Amino acid sequence: MTRYARGLIVGKFCPLHHGHQYLIERARSLCEQLVILSYTRPEFPGCEPARRERWLADLYPDAIRCVLDDVRLAEACRQRGLPAVSLPDNDAADAVQRRFVAWVLRHLMDTVVDAVFTSEDYGDGFASALSAEQRAHGGPAVAHVMVDPQRVAVPVSGTMIRDDVHAARHYLSPVVYRDFVRRVAIIGGESTGKSTLAAQLAAAMGTVHAAEYGRELWEAKHGALVHDDMLHIARTQIAREESLVAQANRYLICDTTPLTTALYAEVMFDAVADELDALSRRAYDLVFLCSPDVPFVQDGTRRDEAFRQWQHEWYVRELKARNVAYRLLTGSWEARLSMARALL
Repeated sequence: MTRYARGLIVGKFCPLHHGHQYLIERARSLCEQLVILSYTRPEFPGCEPARRERWLADLYPDAIRCVLDDVRLAEACRQRGLPAVSLPDNDAADAVQRRFVAWVLRHLMDTVVDAVFTSEDYGDGFASALSAEQRAHGGPAVAHVMVDPQRVAVPVSGTMIRDDVHAARHYLSPVVYRDFVRRVAIIGGESTGKSTLAAQLAAAMGTVHAAEYGRELWEAKHGALVHDDMLHIARTQIAREESLVAQANRYLICDTTPLTTALYAEVMFDAVADELDALSRRAYDLVFLCSPDVPFVQDGTRRDEAFRQWQHEWYVRELKARNVAYRLLTGSWEARLSMARALL
């Protein structure tokens, strides 16, 4: 079987799916080194360059990767003292796309390839054009390696996945799918039902929820928390979310956030560590704030109804100051669950 020094794969990867990965794995098995170039114009929502770059880096750290958009391309040209160049539109002629790829390889990546891997009929022409460009500058000829043109191994396309990324999640690596999961935060004062709501909402939506770690540590230490515990709580809460997101379905329901930990650090120790303050600004796709309009229940760990009201006002003030949009959940426990489900 022919081996190649350096292979090339070019794609939008919007999003990167198992069909792309099948092609990439095949190329890796036949090449000493693999070059992956990704660009698209226009961009597709949810598949921004930073995400595509992260997907490729996480899954193929040994590959030479280049992910471009107009901003990145302009900056690369500026740094190298090159005239400004624009990305070709997705519907640009094959000749335009081929010239651009050859230009990127030579001027931005300082490399040559001796094989291009595709699953497309245009592959032969693509390889021929790259050969001509490279040989004109003393480089090697380029072979075309066709991989599964009938899409038998992985019958999927980017268009199909973009139509319903959640229905097609089985074609996506967890590394990729996690970026399409919407993180839903539930916050509120003591005895506003947020923990119960988080579990019920996750069950109703067929997904998982990240339980509140701070409460667990409080109980484990019999309430004897120290200031350093607050940062540990926030870090652990975030780590819990990150570990669960790959198991989530459409939504990850988050029972509290580091914003709550910052509240308790302020109340208990009159000090919020800089890192905790930064973590408390962690963004969520949707924030539910539970209203204190239900009966207060003392479970032996809570303060009192006045403190609960103060907490609510603190949340409202902080969310407004941070320009964080939120939805207020009111009424009975059943009404809150119904309202949250409707909003999702």
